[in-house]
Amino acid sequence: MTPRDLSLWLATADDDLSPRPTLPGDRDVDVAIVGAGYTGLWTAYYLAVADPSLRIAVLEKEFAGYGASGRNGGWCSALFPTSLSALARRHGRDAAVAMQRALYATVDEVGRVVATEGIDCHWRKGGTIVLARTPAQLARARAEVDDAREFGFGEDDLALLGPAEARSRCAASQVLGGTYTAHCAAIHPARLVRGLARAVERRGVRIYERTPVLALRPGQVVTAAGTVRAPIVVRATEGYTPTLPGHRRALAPIYSLMIATEPLPEAVWQEIGLAERETFADYRHLIIYGQRTADGRLAFGGRGAPYHFRSRVRPEYDREPAVFAALRRTLTDLFPVLGPHLRITHTWGGPLGVPRDWFPSVGLDRTTGLAWAGGYVGDGVSTTNLAGRTLADLIRGEESDLTSLPWVGHRSPRWEPEPLRWLGINAGLRVMASADAAEARSGRPSRRARLFGRLIGR
Repeated sequence: MTPRDLSLWLATADDDLSPRPTLPGDRDVDVAIVGAGYTGLWTAYYLAVADPSLRIAVLEKEFAGYGASGRNGGWCSALFPTSLSALARRHGRDAAVAMQRALYATVDEVGRVVATEGIDCHWRKGGTIVLARTPAQLARARAEVDDAREFGFGEDDLALLGPAEARSRCAASQVLGGTYTAHCAAIHPARLVRGLARAVERRGVRIYERTPVLALRPGQVVTAAGTVRAPIVVRATEGYTPTLPGHRRALAPIYSLMIATEPLPEAVWQEIGLAERETFADYRHLIIYGQRTADGRLAFGGRGAPYHFRSRVRPEYDREPAVFAALRRTLTDLFPVLGPHLRITHTWGGPLGVPRDWFPSVGLDRTTGLAWAGGYVGDGVSTTNLAGRTLADLIRGEESDLTSLPWVGHRSPRWEPEPLRWLGINAGLRVMASADAAEARSGRPSRRARLFGRLIGR
């Protein structure tokens, strides 16, 4: 399998994906970053911009954008996996509001850097529409808007749509209503990560690819090619974190899979909508997500792939034929105009990083010099930018509005040992799938899904 086989996005990246040099031997730097995805590269970018004198090295097992950064759904959104209410319960109302406003601002910050650095990632800030297609889903849409109003967010942040308004943006089947937020841009994720890698290199950051990390310790990163010594070591490995020694239970790698259609005729797009390239989903429990690509495809994904015992991450897990078939059925159910002869040109997947409490975090332990960011639960395209800016402030010892946000310094509990982890995560996936089926039959919100949400602190 070649790098271009890993996703639609890498297949259509704007460079040749030629590998960068491997670490040539021992090195001394100021900041060593493990992982050349969005988190690691944004951190390097803001550090290099703030202090060009810093010696920064990024170490990557494969190549820049190999992981979720080159395979995700392409939503640069203000989503956070922990709800406003849950944030407020843990940290207070003001902290919850500050976190959400920081996420809103982050979408525009990514757009600013994309424009400044000339990164052609097909940026289009068309917002997100989330459809309600059952009475239970409509109830959740209304509850989400009510929650937003309780925290002072208005129509410009999240609007409740009637059936006609929702269909005017996304003419899916069985639409009863939905919500719309302007705080999201559709992007080509691989073009963003590859462009960001080039941007940090222009600022003197060294990226070493094909350099697997064997151990991550205070003051050093050990690889087969040599040891990088640095007072600050940043872990930015997201769904691949469990492959690092001593981190198997830090995050659970949950797989999300995607399919992409051939470019669709304009007549089909006239029926589907998404004229502003809105990203789209619905209010089912087992998450789906999609976008209209710049070249006229539907790129569509969802959860449902199993968690693998002992948090194993392997290339063969990126492809689950049963999940791809389910995604195709869901896509044609949403948009019957696609018909039974729809051609799927690309299928792919990869692991997300999920903390035990579904709460992403960013931080720096000043006693050890070890820093980290991650656990985005699939909401990382823009959140990684916020993490990178926050880490840059923390590393440079700058107190700012970002360093006081509630996810800074948060420590999620470790996942349970096996087989409890395997049983619990896969049971949760089955609960959500069965809850959607029950709601489709009855029209009533699922009690089992509500209970599961409480168990994970949402």
